[in-house]
Amino acid sequence: MNSASPAPGSQSSLRERNLLRVLDTVTSLGSLTQVEIAEQTGLSAATVSNMVRDLHAAGVVSLTPGTRNGRRAVHVALATPDGVIGAMVFGDRDVRVAVAASPERILSSTRMPLPAEHAADEGLNRAAILIADLLEQLGHEPSELLAVGVGIPAPIDSVSGQVGSSGILPGWRGVDIEVAAGDALRTPTQVDNTANLAAIGELNAGALQGVQDAIHVKMSYGVGAGLIIDGSLYRGSAGTAGEIGHVTIDDRGAVCRCGNRGCLDTVVGSAAILDALRPTHGGVTLKDVISRALAGDTACQRVLGDAGDALGSALSAVVNLLNPQMISVGGQMARVGELLLGPARRTIERCALPSAGQSVTIVPGVLGDEADVIGALHLAHEMRETAQRAGLALA
Repeated sequence: MNSASPAPGSQSSLRERNLLRVLDTVTSLGSLTQVEIAEQTGLSAATVSNMVRDLHAAGVVSLTPGTRNGRRAVHVALATPDGVIGAMVFGDRDVRVAVAASPERILSSTRMPLPAEHAADEGLNRAAILIADLLEQLGHEPSELLAVGVGIPAPIDSVSGQVGSSGILPGWRGVDIEVAAGDALRTPTQVDNTANLAAIGELNAGALQGVQDAIHVKMSYGVGAGLIIDGSLYRGSAGTAGEIGHVTIDDRGAVCRCGNRGCLDTVVGSAAILDALRPTHGGVTLKDVISRALAGDTACQRVLGDAGDALGSALSAVVNLLNPQMISVGGQMARVGELLLGPARRTIERCALPSAGQSVTIVPGVLGDEADVIGALHLAHEMRETAQRAGLALA
């Protein structure tokens, strides 16, 4: 028997449970007064006061003077002595934001739908308001936000800081995204495309942990990839490495939004999938297709299987070129699992060099739709760490 563990039902055990109830409430709901904590937990005001005092003495929570119902009150929030970091990740039709003490400790997050053809300033301003709201709910001042990782579903030219193709995200054309995001948030930012961020997320906290050479494919409305070489993300000379969605697989195929013809995106992107099903299924959405495929709809399964086959064809060339240990697949379409991964795996086995094809493992990502948000938080965390080291060096 472990003598360090309090006996069930003992005073020590009861105290630990009460501490956890208070801490869990503040973690999930943000900044609260002690009266509000008592209301949420069902604990007495005296018990809450004692638990808050102990948590504050341990440096776990911070106390800030404020008001409640016009009366003076002390607001209790999770302590973040080094400030907080943020994530702002844009999709084709939404933006997700998060505030965190560290990439592993997200304090709060939310999302907002956006028009498909929204302008950069509209998207950035809405996202900045969402982050400001989260900070306020958590009891943090705007000055405590030290760095934000920003994700864009498009290739980012690292030289100009702009979207790397005029046909992708036309509302963001000509915008230096890092500068614009920094101006909207009034804090340092770093920008990357969402496939790269998802790869960073899976590398640090998901399916690619401990893998030195890998590819993470993100498949949602479009398809992109992040390349992991020797344990680090590889961005290329201009920041646009991994754009597998714009690899030509049919030089007589449909014209892609990037201006080329027959890109992988024109075959496995949501527009192609929905067009293939329109004669039989009408105006379904990508979410509908995924749900129906999982429920046994053979037409939806067939279209997603064809997409997996096309993905495997494109990946075969990448496997031959980079010889990765592992390929993880994430994004909305990865929810169908083997309906997509099985055909991709078989095509790679058929088309790649035998030694390369047999040495690569293909798995679903484990972080789901949050992979790119977690990657953006890792980006912000690195910025904060770098700034703190520089401050120490200057001191």
